[in-house]
Amino acid sequence: MSFGVVILVHNALDRAAQVIRHWASAGCPVVVHVDRAVRRARFERFRADLDDLSDRVLFCARHRCEWGGWGIVAASQTGAELLLERFPDLGHVYLASGSCVPLRPVAELDAYLAARLHTDFIESARVTQVPWTVGGLSEERFTLRFPFSWKRRRWLFDRYVALQRRLGVRRSLPAGFEPYMGSQWWCLSAATLRAILSDPQRPEIDRYFRRVWIPDESYFQSLARRWSTQIESRSLTMCKFDFQGKPHLFYDDHLPLLRRSGCFVARKIWPRAQAIYDEMAAGGHPADEAAPSPARIDRVFAEATERRVRGRSGLYMQSRLPNPGWENGFTAAPYGVLEGFAELHDGFSEWFARASGATVHGHIFAPERVEFADGATVWRGAMSDSAALRDHQGPRFLTNLIWNGRGARQVFQFGPRDSQRVSWDIAKDPNARIGVISGAWAVPLFRSGRPAARLCDLAARLQQVEADHLAALRSPQAKARIRVWTLAEFLEAPAEALALMLSDIAPGRAGPPPAPPAMVPLDGLGRFLQEMRNLGMHPYLTGDIPIEPLAPRRPAPRPYLVRPHA
Repeated sequence: MSFGVVILVHNALDRAAQVIRHWASAGCPVVVHVDRAVRRARFERFRADLDDLSDRVLFCARHRCEWGGWGIVAASQTGAELLLERFPDLGHVYLASGSCVPLRPVAELDAYLAARLHTDFIESARVTQVPWTVGGLSEERFTLRFPFSWKRRRWLFDRYVALQRRLGVRRSLPAGFEPYMGSQWWCLSAATLRAILSDPQRPEIDRYFRRVWIPDESYFQSLARRWSTQIESRSLTMCKFDFQGKPHLFYDDHLPLLRRSGCFVARKIWPRAQAIYDEMAAGGHPADEAAPSPARIDRVFAEATERRVRGRSGLYMQSRLPNPGWENGFTAAPYGVLEGFAELHDGFSEWFARASGATVHGHIFAPERVEFADGATVWRGAMSDSAALRDHQGPRFLTNLIWNGRGARQVFQFGPRDSQRVSWDIAKDPNARIGVISGAWAVPLFRSGRPAARLCDLAARLQQVEADHLAALRSPQAKARIRVWTLAEFLEAPAEALALMLSDIAPGRAGPPPAPPAMVPLDGLGRFLQEMRNLGMHPYLTGDIPIEPLAPRRPAPRPYLVRPHA
C-alpha cells in the first residue's frame, strides 16, 4: 500500500473501530489518535478491541483536542511522526477522522495516489481571497492571541478579543511566513510532510500557532506552501458546510449523492447511517472515473442551502424565525386589502366575493374578534378567531392566513379601528394589493346618529391612526400595489374605483362584474363634517365634501296662551 492513514477519534468509538478495520484490512497502516478527553477505561477497551491488528494499527500519544485549539494540530503532528517513523516507505499520509468513511474501494485511492507521488492534496488559499469564514475571524485569527477555549470559556474568549482590539494588539508573524487557510482534512506526500515536521523554524512556528484561532485550518495549509513542489488545492475528503459554517451530517438517504460525487472519503457520517457503513464494509462503490468530482452534487447542496436560508415564501422555520428580514417573502401569495369600501356599501363583502371569486373576510384585525369569511370561528389551519391569540404575533397571523388559503385569493377589510400591528408589513409586502378610501371612517360616525360634539375625540383618534398608516403606504420602503382615494374623490366616481380594485385583486377575471351594491345614504354627511370643523376637529383625510343645502325648517307654532275664566 502506497499510503497510510492518521485517524483522529473522539467519539462513536465503535464506528471508528469499524472504519479503522476497513483501512487496515485493505493493507493501509493506520495510526490512531484518541482525544485525551475520552476516559482512560473506555480508551483501553477501544485499543484492546483492535489488538489483533497491532502490526498495522498503532496508537500515538494523546492530546486534548478542543475545537479551535492547538490540540488538533498536535495530534496530527504526533500521529504523522509515528506513521512516518514506523512505515518509512509510504508515499502519502491521509489525515481523517473517526467519522470519515471510505466511499470507494481503498485500492482505487491507492492507485490514484501512486500515480501522483509528488502531489500534495491540501486546500490552501490566501486568507484575504476566500469567503469561508462564517461568524468568526479571518485575518485577526493570526494577529491576536487566543488562550481561552471558545466553547468552555466563551465569555473570557470574547472579552479578551475585545480587549486586544481596544489596545491595538497585533502579533508579528514568524519571519518569511505567509498564512494560508483551508480544510483540515489533507493528504500530503511523505516528502512534504517530513519537511514540515523537520522545518528549522518549527519551534518558533509551533509557539506562534499555539495562540492562533483554529490552527488546524491554517498550520499545515501554510507550511505546505513552503515545502511542497506540487499542490492540488483541494481535499480528497468530501466535507460540505452549511451557511453557518457547520459541517453537513450525511445520512443513509444521502448515499446516492455520495456515490455520484465519486469522492474517495466523506465526512461527517452519522453513526447510525447503517446503509453507508454497510457499503463501506462491502468494499465501497467503484467509480466510473478516477478523479473525484464533488462538483456533481454541489448544485444539490446549494439548493438545499438556499431552501434553508431563504425557504419558501410565507413559511418560517426555527433557524430563520429569530432573525427579522431573513424570510423569503412575508406572505405566500397575492392578497387584497380593502379599506373603507365596506363602510360605504351594504353587502360589499358578498358582492366583492362574487365579482372577484376571492375569499373575502371582514375586519380580521378588529379589536373584538377575527372576522373570518362566512362568520367562521375557526379557519383553515386551525386558526382561531381569538383576538388575543392573533395579537400575540399579528404579522405571523397574516402570514398563516395567506399560506393556509393559497389556491384562492384572500381579501380582508382593514381600517383605523383595527389593530395596526401589520400596517408596515402589508405596506412592504409585494404580494399586497391595497385600496384605501381615506376618511371613510367618518361614515359610520355620521350614521351613528350621535351628535358631532360627542364624536370629535374619536374622529381625531381614527384620523391620526389612518394618517400614520398612509405614511407607511407612501414611504420609500412600501412595495405593495397601493391605490388611495379620499372619500370625496371616491364619491365622484365610485364605479371606476371599484373596477380598478377588481382588476388589481382578480386580474383576468372573465365577463363583466355584477352591478355594485347600493351605497349607504350619505345625505347630510357634508354638514356633519362641517360641524366637526366648527368644533375644532379638521377631517382633512376625507377631502372636500360639499355641504348640502339645508331643507327649510317650518317655524314652530307659538304656544296657546291659556287664560283662566274670569
